[in-house]
Amino acid sequence: VYGHCCTREVNHLEMFSLTKWWVCILLGVILVTSVMHNVLQKVPILTINIEQEHSSASITPLSNNRTFIMGAYYDNREKNLERLISIVHRQDVKELYCWINCCTIKGYMTVKKAVIDFIAHDFGYPYVIAHLLCPEVINCTPEYVSIHWSNISDIAKLPVFKIRNRAPNTMSADFTVCISTMFGNSTNVLQLVQAIEMYKVLGAQKVMIYKHSCSLLVDRVLQYYISEGTVEVIPWPIDLYLDVSSNWHFRMEPYPKDLGYYGQLATLNDCVYRNMYS
Repeated sequence: VYGHCCTREVNHLEMFSLTKWWVCILLGVILVTSVMHNVLQKVPILTINIEQEHSSASITPLSNNRTFIMGAYYDNREKNLERLISIVHRQDVKELYCWINCCTIKGYMTVKKAVIDFIAHDFGYPYVIAHLLCPEVINCTPEYVSIHWSNISDIAKLPVFKIRNRAPNTMSADFTVCISTMFGNSTNVLQLVQAIEMYKVLGAQKVMIYKHSCSLLVDRVLQYYISEGTVEVIPWPIDLYLDVSSNWHFRMEPYPKDLGYYGQLATLNDCVYRNMYS
């Protein structure tokens, strides 16, 4: 009887030991899962210098060369969000993530999945204009945002975009005209002068031109209007990244191209949001 009692007591001890072991494993899994969730949502900034690394270019490619960002704009008309004007490959780009710098939470970035809003028809071209919508985080007033195809990345290598329209601006113009793209080494000086002067007669105080290329004489005219304060020119070197066309539909192409009409819908969208509150 004594031997039987000892055996039963040992079995109870072994079962208790195994139970403690499985409880420890379960608690460890829960702890690791919780930590990883927090790490994915808030990534410590250790190596990035936002003041030095932010992109001010008119078009910035992401590392996958399937997404190109023109600018980031704060938009609170319906809800607080960051709206990034972009050109994306419709088939290859399935999801993107917003890396939001929360200045109120010092040393951290918050990662949110972006909503990809295709705002124009692609007219048969593989690239299309899209708005990337990044919802803002509660108690976060970001000044910068990054976009990446992954929610886990080396943040030191991400391009950082300053969010425009964040601070209230004094309106510099009541009437602004957006001219989409100047390309094809434009030489028609007379047409340009007539157009700008007509805009001024109609009450325009500012004319924005996205310039890819023009003749030397046209450029001198643009410089005159820039010095006058009427014209603002945004460089548009889109052909450094995409094989663009001067046609509007892919059926007009002798061979496949990436994007039609030098990305005019992208520049028009950027122009509207760039001047919405200025």
